[in-house]
Amino acid sequence: MRILVTGAKGMLGRTLARHLASHELTLAGREDFDLTDARATHDALAEARPDLVIHGAAFTAVDACESDPETAFAVNAIGAGHVALASHQVGARLFAISTDYVFSGDADRPYVETDRAEPKTVYGRSKLAGEEAIRAHCPNHCILRIAWLYGQGGPSFVHTMLRLGAQEGAPLRVVDDQAGNPTSCDAVARQIAHLMDVPTAGTFHMTCEGETTWYEFTRAIFARRSVTRGVDPCTTEAYPRPAPRPKNSRLDNRALRVLGLPAMPTWEEALDSFLAGYPDG
Repeated sequence: MRILVTGAKGMLGRTLARHLASHELTLAGREDFDLTDARATHDALAEARPDLVIHGAAFTAVDACESDPETAFAVNAIGAGHVALASHQVGARLFAISTDYVFSGDADRPYVETDRAEPKTVYGRSKLAGEEAIRAHCPNHCILRIAWLYGQGGPSFVHTMLRLGAQEGAPLRVVDDQAGNPTSCDAVARQIAHLMDVPTAGTFHMTCEGETTWYEFTRAIFARRSVTRGVDPCTTEAYPRPAPRPKNSRLDNRALRVLGLPAMPTWEEALDSFLAGYPDG
């Protein structure tokens, strides 16, 4: 299969390149074409002639999006629309990576794919606009919402905690009132490979099973690496940020279950696999 991956130099893009190496890959970074330019996007896809486009390119700096909404919407909304339209024009199926930030984070249960999207941040609103553009311009699409992502080479929360844990000092203070599903890039890449074989379209949540908080996640990372630096729980209010973090980032992979696709690993299994497979992160 001919596959074009946007955002190929990012953490997920690099992982996809490893997992899909048996296919004919076009790995596109921002230097290859400007996805905010409709003509450049169309020409790049027309030249590559992909059977599948995996659109991972995005402006993901959540706090920076708050101060630069024009760039956020140019990349995450307009750019996604350009990729969707070009994919449709060249007859390619489209897998597009989205986020838990399209939800408000106020629910008292994990979000399913059909729950109402009510983003509270510029990043979330720009990604939701991108989802809507994809649905409008490319019927043959799968929108894949992921959250709390980490992978080989980072940057990610796991890499940050391992770096801080190796330093001497007072116990780290880590937020304990935000819940989510830590998810490895490897788990996402494997599930994408399964989804490639299923002739379906729509929106899918694709996070590791089970849930935890950032504090408990840190404790699990430290325990597995025998990190001795202390860690204390704190509230979200102790670390105010320009973009509010959702208290509830939990996603329920209902659509994957309905399709009968293999279950995502638990977040503990994925973390064990990651730390064993990539000793240097």
